[in-house]
Amino acid sequence: MTGTSRVTITGEDAPGRPGVDHGDAPDSPAAIGRRLKRLRRDRALTQRQLAEPVYTSAYVSTLEAGKVRPSEAALRHIAERLGVDYEELATGRPTHIAAALRLRLAEAQRVLAMEDAADAHAAYEQILGQAEEYGLPQERAAALVGLGECALETGELADALARFEAAEHALAGEPLPARARAVRGRSVAHYLAGELRYACYLLESAIDALNTSGLHDPVALLQLYTASIAPYMDMGAHARAAQAAELALALVPQVTDPALVATMHRTVARTLIAEGRVDAAQMSLARATELYQQLQIRTELAHCHWMRGYVCAQHGDLAQAEKELRTAHSMLVSKRAALYVSQVEVELADVLRRRGKPAEAAELLESLLVGLQHGRGALHAGGAHRLLGMIAEEAGDVEAAEQHYATALSLLEQTGAAGDIADICRLFGDLMRSEGRTEEALNAYRTGLGHRAGPGTTTLGPAPARPPFAPWT
Repeated sequence: MTGTSRVTITGEDAPGRPGVDHGDAPDSPAAIGRRLKRLRRDRALTQRQLAEPVYTSAYVSTLEAGKVRPSEAALRHIAERLGVDYEELATGRPTHIAAALRLRLAEAQRVLAMEDAADAHAAYEQILGQAEEYGLPQERAAALVGLGECALETGELADALARFEAAEHALAGEPLPARARAVRGRSVAHYLAGELRYACYLLESAIDALNTSGLHDPVALLQLYTASIAPYMDMGAHARAAQAAELALALVPQVTDPALVATMHRTVARTLIAEGRVDAAQMSLARATELYQQLQIRTELAHCHWMRGYVCAQHGDLAQAEKELRTAHSMLVSKRAALYVSQVEVELADVLRRRGKPAEAAELLESLLVGLQHGRGALHAGGAHRLLGMIAEEAGDVEAAEQHYATALSLLEQTGAAGDIADICRLFGDLMRSEGRTEEALNAYRTGLGHRAGPGTTTLGPAPARPPFAPWT
């Protein structure tokens, strides 16, 4: 991904763009004077022709030199003579540019949902350049969030974080609900990087700020509660995940964005699965799938197939699980969603192993680990090494199994994924015990029990405050 771009034009008579960047404010006398002079020359008008009958050529010359700030009346007269809108002459901002950029933002979002992230990235970069050029902070922040979401899809987590942080900074003076999408994006990037506790910290801090300050924005709260479910589940904080799901479901009647509602249904399904409510989880996934199909959001639709595959695998229907996971994998590969592809490959490899295809599973896992180098996707890399350890152990290669389990444990301890850590410690302990290494086995079991015995909470301690309004009691 490229860095943040800025469109600038140098030269006094640069054509076509009134917002020339000379280092001063677009509405400064110097900037207005340069625009006035360029527009006058473009129209082959003399200073006298522009000024008459109300003003003098000397006054126009003074304005073009940037020596005085023109009055509103003078600007309106000159704008009419030039055949341009007053706002364009006064600010360098073409009429309706903000509305035009918002339309282009919507189109870029559609491209990201339905087509290629690279094409969406290029569109967002162009929008960002124009938003910066014309001094439009809201549109600039929206373009930065869009670029962050492109980077999430392609697995460029450092770039995603930089974009979301820049968006938050751009909106620093706005109410917290306006920053919720950027906060959510930043937390997702930390989550995908394996920084579960910090992801939860960001979300809980924002939720508490909303609920204790009177900014009870349903859309912002739904985004934040929904985003908190996955890191809660991976940390073993199942009670908090269930509470977040409960609050998210209750917010749905107040939210009209179908994509946000669909994401909530897809995410809540995970808590329902953990509670053993398989039918309810399937209904939630069916609702999410229906909405994503209507909206043609391919990445999220792939996530629904992925979740369905997980449900089938949990209940022993391995053939259907493989079918669903391969569908998800194909859709994500076509979208070039690299990190999500790796996540699905871990699930698919587990199903292949359980179906008696260990060689195919191992090949898939070794391949995906190459793409997860440089600190990307610690959770998924840990899962891959766990499965490779199981495959090696089943093949009788104790040394390789031990190495993979040790690597998995090291990766997962960086993330705080309590349940996964406990599972690796159990596997490690069982392997040591089978080799007669009793003391090492006991140490592994103790480590796992320590993680299981932990509260599975985040760094904040108490759970976020509940919104102080209906429908909760």
